[in-house]
Amino acid sequence: MKISLFVTCIVDQMFPQVGRAAVEVLRSRGVEVVFNPDQTCCGQPAFNTGYRDEARTVALHMIRVFETELEGADYIVAPSGSCTTMVRKFYLELFEDEPAILTRVRQIAGRIYELSEFLVDVMGIHAIEGPGKIRTSGAEGRRVTYHDCCHLLRELGVSRQPRLLMESVAGTELIEMDRSESCCGFGGTFSVKYPEISGAIGEEKIASIERSGADVVVACDSSCLMQIAGLAARRGLPLRCMHIAEFLAPTDQPSN
Repeated sequence: MKISLFVTCIVDQMFPQVGRAAVEVLRSRGVEVVFNPDQTCCGQPAFNTGYRDEARTVALHMIRVFETELEGADYIVAPSGSCTTMVRKFYLELFEDEPAILTRVRQIAGRIYELSEFLVDVMGIHAIEGPGKIRTSGAEGRRVTYHDCCHLLRELGVSRQPRLLMESVAGTELIEMDRSESCCGFGGTFSVKYPEISGAIGEEKIASIERSGADVVVACDSSCLMQIAGLAARRGLPLRCMHIAEFLAPTDQPSN
């Protein structure tokens, strides 16, 4: 199987280790991974802020990139439920009055997946053999909890898949936090426009994590983890935040 990695802006610019980990996870399962350097933003920041024309311009570029990639790859995989949702769901809204483009979007939407969704629903992987990256940092036996990212849960309905994979990783205990489905407060430009509300929502998420007793929190979007990690650091909490790709990455592969 061959996939094209849609690395996303935040991973490319701020969390490249997540992109590398995603490649490690996929390659360890026998998947050939390619990457198109022409990819840019999916357009979600502009779309969410109401700049539809600007979002269309960016989206049209990405549609062309995706089409090119799908000529040689079976699927497109992204380490982000948010960006996957933008392409699969919100492109349909963005181009709803343009039938020709909408046809192209639908063809792409049927072949783009978030990482954990792809592993479970497409590849049929229900367990990850051996320890994951978490053991390389002396975290054996640590209690781990999972945060449901908003777009991934509410738009794509993905919740079971990451938990299934996490539970299979040796040496860890998955502890469910209360209100795991509650927002972390980031919301992209929402956190910039409404920092007080964003911070208050985030504090509630931190409280839920603390009540779980977990040492590590895992999520499928780096943006959520950035919000949670920032609030935890501000409070001096010894909480480790890990992307699902980092958590699942095999220990016998270099991480940098």
